[in-house]
Amino acid sequence: MKQPVIGVIVGNRGFFPGHLCETGRQTVLDLLEREGIKAIALGPTDTPYGSVESVADSQKLADLFKQHRDEIIGVLVTLPNFGDERAIANVMRWSGLDVPILMHAFPDEVGKMSVEYRRDSFCGKMSACNNLKQYGFKYSLTTNHTEDPSSPLFLKDLRDFVATCQVVAGLKGARVGLIGARPANFITVRFSEKLFERAGISTETIDLSEIFGRAQRLNGNPKVAQKLDQIRGYVNVADTPAHALDKMARLGVVIDDWMARRAMHADEHYV
Repeated sequence: MKQPVIGVIVGNRGFFPGHLCETGRQTVLDLLEREGIKAIALGPTDTPYGSVESVADSQKLADLFKQHRDEIIGVLVTLPNFGDERAIANVMRWSGLDVPILMHAFPDEVGKMSVEYRRDSFCGKMSACNNLKQYGFKYSLTTNHTEDPSSPLFLKDLRDFVATCQVVAGLKGARVGLIGARPANFITVRFSEKLFERAGISTETIDLSEIFGRAQRLNGNPKVAQKLDQIRGYVNVADTPAHALDKMARLGVVIDDWMARRAMHADEHYV
């Protein structure tokens, strides 16, 4: 599986301690690197602390995300302090990305609630989430409202999020083959092709009788022998009748060829 690529938005708000953005950003980036995740993020030479607060900051990060649009499978929004909710939402809107978003906020520390150290990310996260919703973006939340990035809980949330991003990315543009109609009594396996299409998943259908007809016409086709070798290579077929193996091989050849011709990624069949 190729290395996951995640866009990172570091929120900032000027009257909260900026140094928390500097240390918080590095903490998150270090964690992503340890997890083998490639982060697409602004640096401290791009904007103050590599964070976003102004319109110009948002445009810089949106442009950076655009450059990596074909790589980024998800966006992590992290709030080392309160953060600017409009700046975060503007990055997503201007980048044109349509990927899962994880909202994360740093916790305040007892004994460090002075002007110099107070984060107030708890409230900032609510504002940022509210603004993303107004902009029409969906997002995921961490298990707890605020989480220390070095905690096992955040690590689990991050891994779950990346796994979700990989599934979503893998299904975008997918083409699924549907062989035959489902059995009448198995309505539990019915689904809406229209809903699939809205999610960018296309379906291609073929009648089961057509598959059987093509299989019967494969006499002498060398692909059948190759498929038989593949079957024998991964399962013990010593007690399987030869005619049954021949049917399986023919069916496999027809389905493989059909999927290749129609550029499909998966198939569902009812036999």
